[in-house]
Amino acid sequence: MLFGRQSDVAGKGWFRKDSGRRHWRLSVKLLIASSIATVIGFSAICISVMLDMRRGEEELARQTLENLATGIDSDIARNLELYDLSLRNVANNLVMPEIHKVSKEIRHLILFDHAATAKHFGAIQVFDADGKLSIDAASLDPAPEDRSDEEYFQVHRASPDVGLYMSRPMLRRSAYSIVFSRRINDSDGGFLGVVVGSIRFSYFHELFGRLTLDPGDTITVLRQDRTVIMRKPFDLDIIGKNLAERPRWNPANLKEGGSYAGVGPVDPTPRLFVRAGTTSLFFVVVGKPLASILKLWHREALRIGAIMIVLTLFVVGTTLFLAREIGRRAKAEEKLEELATTDSLTGLKNRRKFDTEIDAEWRRATRNKTPVAVLMIDADHFKAYNDTYGHQAGDQVLVGIAICISDTVRRAGDCPARYGGEEFAVLLPGLSAIEAFTVAEVIRLKVEQWSEDPNVTTVSIGVASMTPTGAVGWSDLIEAADKALYAAKANGRNQSVVATIPQLALVA
Repeated sequence: MLFGRQSDVAGKGWFRKDSGRRHWRLSVKLLIASSIATVIGFSAICISVMLDMRRGEEELARQTLENLATGIDSDIARNLELYDLSLRNVANNLVMPEIHKVSKEIRHLILFDHAATAKHFGAIQVFDADGKLSIDAASLDPAPEDRSDEEYFQVHRASPDVGLYMSRPMLRRSAYSIVFSRRINDSDGGFLGVVVGSIRFSYFHELFGRLTLDPGDTITVLRQDRTVIMRKPFDLDIIGKNLAERPRWNPANLKEGGSYAGVGPVDPTPRLFVRAGTTSLFFVVVGKPLASILKLWHREALRIGAIMIVLTLFVVGTTLFLAREIGRRAKAEEKLEELATTDSLTGLKNRRKFDTEIDAEWRRATRNKTPVAVLMIDADHFKAYNDTYGHQAGDQVLVGIAICISDTVRRAGDCPARYGGEEFAVLLPGLSAIEAFTVAEVIRLKVEQWSEDPNVTTVSIGVASMTPTGAVGWSDLIEAADKALYAAKANGRNQSVVATIPQLALVA
């Protein structure tokens, strides 16, 4: 039982050990916190750089697509403007009174001599107010045709202010074309018919063929109502469809002169789309897959991400290694401090630690104007007992006394210590002489009850309590308790004596 409880005595110093560990725990926490902050900081910087790179790639792609769309739009608009001049000339010349008085040959020269001609332009035709073909630039005697049911004819007949009209893609003279038409008015604004021309799909194929495009890139020419006029890659299932009618597509996504990143109305491939348009008839949309735009960025992101993972693992590994080493050093220093401040036999603090503690408590009591009490305890007849029963038995007695002291002194600020040989000291901050005397008596009675033979093991205790002033120091408190201890021994031992301060008169 005696040795089994020795660990309890050593455990009384856990408050001191815990405060001793705080510095090292704080160091480990600071190390871990700084490592985490470093990783987060570097990660934030890398993420910011990568996001800037991504935005840069997207902006470069957007500018490239915008230039491409503007170039295509300008080419189409330029050719359309030339062709429209021809349609205007025909419409204007047809209302001249003399035009119907000349021969067919002369009329062709007047109407079509300056008309724009190119391999992709269809022959200009004139239809009267009933939709019947009256003049054909390709023939002096054209075959009969009736276009009264065509969309462009009905639009011009119903609306005198339409101007140049672009039709939906259609099959015209065995070739897919886009028909352009203008209304012919008499001098009073009455409807006389329409002049019609066309641009074949071959024009767009040739135009797009001159461009260097990546797989997945798209070029779409749309009428202002979002009807697809031409698209690359070419798909007849899409040509002529109105994209505004697509159920999962919001036309507001792509406004005039704007861009949009995401899934388009035709296929599920996410693209960056850029829209350009300089006329009221059509606009051009160029698209490029986001995967293609961000291909280099993804590769760079993976490379930087791999480097960051390696650096993070290195920092984490180094931090754990240093934290473990700091922990080992903390334990080693705690062990060294324990060896330096703890009595190896009893587990109580040694005298050097006691002096340090009483000095600190004395300073604190001086600031707070509170008392400090000290017990000086000495084993009675210990030398004779040691000589009779041997040092091992004497050591057991000292351990037993230490257990009785530690069982009684349990406050965090109390400091029980082996003062030297068979002498013990107990620091009791904040206790008056009477309160300290009560503690002393509890210790004395426990020691007396612990031994089966009271004559074998008893203790004498000197009690002293002071409120620090500038005139006395803690050494005076120790001296007063020592004198009280001597008085207890002189009075017959196995008793507690209180030193009266400041006269130091002794009372039992």
